[in-house]
Amino acid sequence: MSPKQFYLTTAIDYANGDPHFGHALEKIGADVIARAHRQMGEQVHFCIGMDEHGQKVAQTAAAKGVEPQVFVDDIAARFRGMWDLLAISYDQFIRTTDPAHKSGVRAFIKRIADASPDDFYEKEYEGWYCVGCELFKRADEIVDGKCVLHATRELQWTKERNWFFRLSKYQAFLQRLVDERPDFVQPESRRNEIKALLATGLEDLSITRARLAWAIPLPVPSPTGGEPQGTWVWFDALPNYLTATGYPDKSYRNRWPAQLHVVGKDITRLHCVVWPAMLQAAELALPERVWGHGFLNFGGERMSKSAGVKIELADEVARFGPDAFRYFLLREIPFDGDGSYSIERYEAVYNSELANGLGNLASRVIAMIEKYRAGVVPDGARGPLDTDDIADLSTAQQALDGSRGYLPHEALDAIAKVTSRANLFIQQSAPWTLAKDPAKAAELDAVLAALARSLARQAVALAAFMPGKAESLWTQLGAPGAAGATTYEAINRLSAAGWKVSKGEGLFPRAEQTPPVVG
Repeated sequence: MSPKQFYLTTAIDYANGDPHFGHALEKIGADVIARAHRQMGEQVHFCIGMDEHGQKVAQTAAAKGVEPQVFVDDIAARFRGMWDLLAISYDQFIRTTDPAHKSGVRAFIKRIADASPDDFYEKEYEGWYCVGCELFKRADEIVDGKCVLHATRELQWTKERNWFFRLSKYQAFLQRLVDERPDFVQPESRRNEIKALLATGLEDLSITRARLAWAIPLPVPSPTGGEPQGTWVWFDALPNYLTATGYPDKSYRNRWPAQLHVVGKDITRLHCVVWPAMLQAAELALPERVWGHGFLNFGGERMSKSAGVKIELADEVARFGPDAFRYFLLREIPFDGDGSYSIERYEAVYNSELANGLGNLASRVIAMIEKYRAGVVPDGARGPLDTDDIADLSTAQQALDGSRGYLPHEALDAIAKVTSRANLFIQQSAPWTLAKDPAKAAELDAVLAALARSLARQAVALAAFMPGKAESLWTQLGAPGAAGATTYEAINRLSAAGWKVSKGEGLFPRAEQTPPVVG
């Protein structure tokens, strides 16, 4: 029997600047989900990439005096560099300037035109346009004359003849979709937002821009002989999830539909309303689920380039290393809501949970096995520590398998209980006292074996979150293979007996000084 398929995507990042904390939150969260599903034995395909067309890119490239393609090539390289540093285990990096994507978009739009010929039409349009969003804004999306998401940008009053997509036609279809498939939009707060949006009624979408050269030309001829139109950036970007499968080649059916789209809450409307309507118009299957995560804030401000937040992503990654950064970001920021980032809080969590918690636990256990049993993990019967660990790690898995949504912060909370329990077990069992009495050798064996098993289980459970440190711990324990290649199912029967431990460098050296406040 072939393994279950799990096709996971994130939003493709707009090529207008360096990667920031919001990008990192999404990519790390999705990477943890991807890695976890691999450890569940599923066939994972994890796709990320870059959104490289549109007016904003063209304007930024012009301001820098370079051609748009040169500009986006540089931006894409910087994004890939950051994702490699953060150990994002993507299987595919798609760019909307890829020839295969462009041809796939043209085929997709033609398919809509053939299957639903009345869904495209031309008309004059005028309204307030946000270059930051690449969207015309509704009245309820404008505050004090500015876009609610890009308060530093001036809205542009735009009037031109465009092509439109008849989104209003799919009002009833979308309402049924959200009502009948409650898991389609998650978490529940995002689903409620989409239901409220649909209740207000849908307007047709302007899907082209006149005189926009940096775009895929709309592959539908104008019946009025109007000027050529560039495809609206979102009508180009959303199909990336489909074109990444090889569409329109028939092999796309081997992967489509996607099991999960991970996106920010500011673009759930596009992914939960516009995208399914486009797919329905093309008579193609819909993705199974869209997860809309929240925003990361710093000092009360949203983490984004346009918000002008000064703290640098690269500096924070370098402070305690990529694994610790991955851990803290998902430990601190709930993946179903908004959260705040604090450099002081980062140091506190690093010291308490990683340096003093997991790192100290690993150091003590390995040192005791070396001292009392010549570095070889003894055999020992299972006990309450094993039972309680397995129960918590089952809870951690359920926070990542989709059964309760995708909640990495809850998974880490469960894993942290395992670490705390093992540290407490050391104090309660006092191996150093047992070692003084030869009559208690079997009892000491049981304690050391239980602690080694607990550490091994933690390495497997943390491999999705801290792949580098998890493998370091796995190696120090003398375990075979790799922690990240060990399935969650194997945790229940894991035995460390006979492993030869070797104490290496400390996993998490304690941070002694608070870095200067960045502002």
